[in-house]
Amino acid sequence: MNEIKIRIQELIECRDWKTLKQELNLFEAYQIARIMEDLSKVDLLFLFRLLPRALAKETFQILPLVEQENIINGLAANTDKLTSLLNDLDPDDRTAFFEELPGEVSQRLMQMLSQKEKEIAVRLLGYPEDSIGRLMTPEYVAVKPHYTVQQALDHIRVFGRDSETLNVIYIVDTHWKLIDDIRIKEIILASPTQTISELSDNRFVALNAYDDQEIAVKVFQDYDRVALPVTDTDGTLLGIVTVDDVMDVVEEENTEDFQKFGGTEGLDLSYTKTPLFELVKKRAGWLIILFVGEMLTASAMGHFDSEISKAIVLALFVPLIISSGGNSGSQAASLIIRSLALNELRLRNWWYVMRKEIFAGLMLGTILAVIGFLRIFIWQNTGLYDYGEYWLWISFSVAVALIFVVLWGTISGSMIPLLLKKLGLDPATASAPFVATLVDVTGLVIYFSVATLFLSGKLL
Repeated sequence: MNEIKIRIQELIECRDWKTLKQELNLFEAYQIARIMEDLSKVDLLFLFRLLPRALAKETFQILPLVEQENIINGLAANTDKLTSLLNDLDPDDRTAFFEELPGEVSQRLMQMLSQKEKEIAVRLLGYPEDSIGRLMTPEYVAVKPHYTVQQALDHIRVFGRDSETLNVIYIVDTHWKLIDDIRIKEIILASPTQTISELSDNRFVALNAYDDQEIAVKVFQDYDRVALPVTDTDGTLLGIVTVDDVMDVVEEENTEDFQKFGGTEGLDLSYTKTPLFELVKKRAGWLIILFVGEMLTASAMGHFDSEISKAIVLALFVPLIISSGGNSGSQAASLIIRSLALNELRLRNWWYVMRKEIFAGLMLGTILAVIGFLRIFIWQNTGLYDYGEYWLWISFSVAVALIFVVLWGTISGSMIPLLLKKLGLDPATASAPFVATLVDVTGLVIYFSVATLFLSGKLL
């Protein structure tokens, strides 16, 4: 791919447009999109203008929003080219593009659409945000149940050219109520004289246009389809949703979850398109909450200031203790949140999770406790550091505290996402920083309580 990019760049620099146009026709749309990622705005526009109409449409739909906007802005002076591009785009991809633009820009671009395409765009944009209606396309092929296989094939040849996919053909009655869907393979292999109703089993899965897009993701995963019909509440066929559109939704959801898990609100736009003040606003809320939480850590240490003043050596292990608890909690939270997202776990499984994490926490805590004990033992006996005459009791304090802190971290990290889901909140908001902050504070209390128990009457 790098060699191709270098070759294209050389042709652009030489302004050899004729050769460039010929070579671009040899590439697939996704390859051209990859090439465009490294081009300047000017070169990007030059390259796009050289593409044939069909290839330009396919490439535009693959490009990230930033490059799409650069092309639209660059074509603003060429009204004919821009109008052709907007009318050629698949309705679902055009809807997704319009959604990302400011309202006034979308309205201006919509005026360039033909009457037919404008009606489609207005109808799709009229569905609630994040609904399946925004994802669907009205470009599909439907046949009547009384058609013979030969009539159906003739119908597909006439109307199938503009269809989003021909893998599945839909059967509707005279009022466009969905009766069934049938794979094109079944039609091709059937006798030309058979009727479509003979091939139908009246078993199909359909999506509701007003349902949330996450439902579409789940249905596609469960039924392993490349396309699914979309109906209204009366069962009238409105359009279809294809698997590539659902994959875009999955990517958006995963991105939002990653952002939340990192301790920030989900960004409405991409990072590069989000204004600075909006970016600060999205991050400040959680950062303030976590900062206030960490202030409790200082309060916890202040509560044990007398113990620390008597045995300064205890302060050496504070970072070790709280980081171990925070890390174990973050691990558990990551595993549980992902399992909830994949529907591997339900709320009713909370006791199973609790038991498993208790044993996991004890085992992990014991491993770290042994390492911590050996660390103090080796340092003391090799002269690397002198922990004093009560070094053995200090090592026991650190080891036992590690077991309990890691245990508490795993329990907290696993239960908080389940609790949030029970409350109807997004489990992803149980971000790693949140769990880590909670375990930091409680970990200090556990550590100094254990140290007081072991060292009372000795160092304390």
